[in-house]
Formats: sequence, structure tokens, C-alpha cells
Amino acid sequence: MMRKNEPIVQIKNLSKKINNKTIIDDLSFELFPGEVYGFLGPNGAGKTTTIRMMVGLMEATKGQVFIKGQSIQKDFKNAIAEVGGIVENPEMYKFLSGYKNLVHYSRMVKGVSKERIDQVVQLVGLENRIHEKVKNYSLGMRQRLGLAQALLHSPSLLILDEPTNGLDPSGIHEIRNYLRKIAHEDGVSVLVSSHLLSEMEMMCDRIAIIQNGKLIDVQTVDDFVGRDLQVKGRFTVVPVDKAKTILETAYQDKKIEVKEDIIALDIEKEDVPAVVSLLVKNDIRIYSVQANAMTLEEKFLEVTGGNQIV
Repeated sequence: MMRKNEPIVQIKNLSKKINNKTIIDDLSFELFPGEVYGFLGPNGAGKTTTIRMMVGLMEATKGQVFIKGQSIQKDFKNAIAEVGGIVENPEMYKFLSGYKNLVHYSRMVKGVSKERIDQVVQLVGLENRIHEKVKNYSLGMRQRLGLAQALLHSPSLLILDEPTNGLDPSGIHEIRNYLRKIAHEDGVSVLVSSHLLSEMEMMCDRIAIIQNGKLIDVQTVDDFVGRDLQVKGRFTVVPVDKAKTILETAYQDKKIEVKEDIIALDIEKEDVPAVVSLLVKNDIRIYSVQANAMTLEEKFLEVTGGNQIV
């Protein structure tokens, strides 16, 4: 990941109240050139509200949003010129072809050439269908066209809400690799909100979790899931009830789960041999041991108390 000192995005003490209810509560974070930044949170956490304030679709109660040093609130025209995005669903003229949609949108900003249109069409993999009317497009094709539209003016910041919605596995793979490419090779900041946690884990450099309008954690993906330290230990044992009692006594602060003859708990990687030794000393027969790094989904559910994600 390319990271420079000057952030592309600065969110400073952003808050939003609606009917005296606090939706966003003193949110502050930064995005740097060349990173894919994942924005996660349970239902109603405030992700879409934050994104809407970032692009000027909703007025903040207090706080500031700066895009390349330009204030969205005070200098909207210059700030928004650096932004491309899909907030919720991409909206297109269905009676026009995909290509004519892009030509239409290209007229709204300066400097978008025919060559640039052809380039983004190829980048999102629509070259074979771009001259068909949008009304005949699948949802996945519309997502691709929306991404092409967002990239037309070569933005510094790309904001995407559910960018892989409606795509098949091959399309998801292509979009994921493309987003990482434009971030890491072209220095674009990419903010992406998605409910596909496995995809976010492979796509993002950093993850921010928002809950009840508050930012509760920002870490690199590797640090967040504790890839090198914390593991999900799964032990196939007999008798399992006795093993559960032994581990509950030794690891009172750990949640221990049992399914058939498998006992599972989240432990430090270095603790795995100690668990095995403890079970063997107590005449527990061990048939298999798995110690896998926690996934982003497992860590997310742990941090948010098991709340669902949008």
C-alpha cells in the first residue's frame, strides 16, 4: 500500500442529529492515497449517513469533511470534483446504451476524452455489451457501468456502497482486483462499504468499524483479525464433556463452544501446545487439532456483540 503523509480525506468531529436523536457521534478519521478503506457496521450504525455527509447529500450538524484540503461544506464544487462514487444504487438512463450514458455524464466534467471513456469501459469489463441499452443489463452489469461512471474523471477518492452487489464470483474477483490496482498503483483512495466480510478481508488495507454512530476501531486488516497472534482453536476430543469442564476451569475468560465431538475456543497461537498438553494430562483423547486465524467475520461479530451487518 502506498501511503503518503497528506491524507486525501479528513473527517473531523462529524456529528448528525435528527429530531434530537444522535445518528453520528463525533466521528473522526482519515484516508490516505493508495489505500482501500473498509467501512463496516451493524444495521443502523450510521455508515450510509456518514457517506451521504461526505459527498454533500446530507448536511452535518457539526464537524468538517475535507477532500484534498477542500471543505465539502465551504467549497463544495472544488471538493466534490475530486470524488467519484456510487451511493446506494447506480442510477442510469435505461433507454440509452451504456456508452451513451457515459458520454452524457462525461459532458458534466471537463477533460474526459473519448479515449478515457473507452479505457474505463475496458477496465470494468463491459466492452462487449457497452452499446446495448441499459434496460437490458443485469444488476451486475449496472454495477460495472456505475463504477465506470464514477471513474470517468479520474477522481482522487472513490466511494462505493456495496460495489460487488449483484456480481457473480468472477465479477467480484475482477472488481476486487481492480479496486486494489487503482489504489495501490494509481494512488486513489477507495472507501468501500459492504456486507460481504470475506470480500472486505481480501480487498481492504484498513478496516473501520462504526457502531451506534461512533467509531469503535480502526486497524489494518491483519492487525484487526490478529492473523499472526489469535487463532480459533478446534480440538476433536473424547470425552468432549470432560474436556469442556477442564478448559472452562483453565480458561475462565474464554468462550468455549462444543459441537458433537469438537470443542472450540479463541486463544493465542502460543497457547495451542498448552491446551493440548492440558488435555493429554487429563486423559483426554485428541484426534485432531486445528488452529486457524480468526476471519474478519468472526472478529467483527466479537467486537460488535454479534450484531448483523448491512
